[in-house]
Amino acid sequence: MKFLLTFVLLALASSHAFASDPSPLQDFCVAINDSNSAVLVNGKFCKDPKLAVADDFSFTKFRYPGNTSNPLGSKVTTAFVDQFPGLNTLGIAMARLDFAPYGLNPPHIHPRGTEMLVVVEGTLYVGFVTSNQLNNTLFTKVLTKGDVFVFPQGLIHFQLNIGQANAVAFAFLSSQNPGLITIANSVFGSKSLINADVLTKAFQVDNKLINYLQAQNWFDNH
Repeated sequence: MKFLLTFVLLALASSHAFASDPSPLQDFCVAINDSNSAVLVNGKFCKDPKLAVADDFSFTKFRYPGNTSNPLGSKVTTAFVDQFPGLNTLGIAMARLDFAPYGLNPPHIHPRGTEMLVVVEGTLYVGFVTSNQLNNTLFTKVLTKGDVFVFPQGLIHFQLNIGQANAVAFAFLSSQNPGLITIANSVFGSKSLINADVLTKAFQVDNKLINYLQAQNWFDNH
């Protein structure tokens, strides 16, 4: 029992110690796909630091608005480590969010990162839902230009443009690769599909509705 208790305590301590991206042990580690000339760090191969250039630390895709002509009326342009290799080992990421009038960034989760959102244009209705432990409480706020809102790591959250004009926001995330799980896409559009009996019982609706939802083409705005 003493051994088991010690093991559990150590496991709990370790989970807290490694709950976020590990601290870098060098100035930087620009991600590269060439495994023959690199060392693996944080799931990415490192470019020889002597070959690094300024462009490795620059990202220019936020210059242009995202295409919001889609079923959701929104477009998220991500600067995660896969798009911005210079972020590797630095523990941060960004995204630009563009919204058409009444456009939606649908309920989703970032399993590995907290998100801080700042509105630079327009009016957004945003919110997140707490875990079961806190009774699935909904927190919402209407944000206008210059306002900031934070979405805790791993909680379902969303952003909706409630204005009649376009809206733009920028998100800052506490991981180089925060991950993304869009709720509807994952539950009703998984490959392969979740057994309809599971979803019928989980959502307490009839089978026809589940079949209808699974037949939809769930759009990904990233």
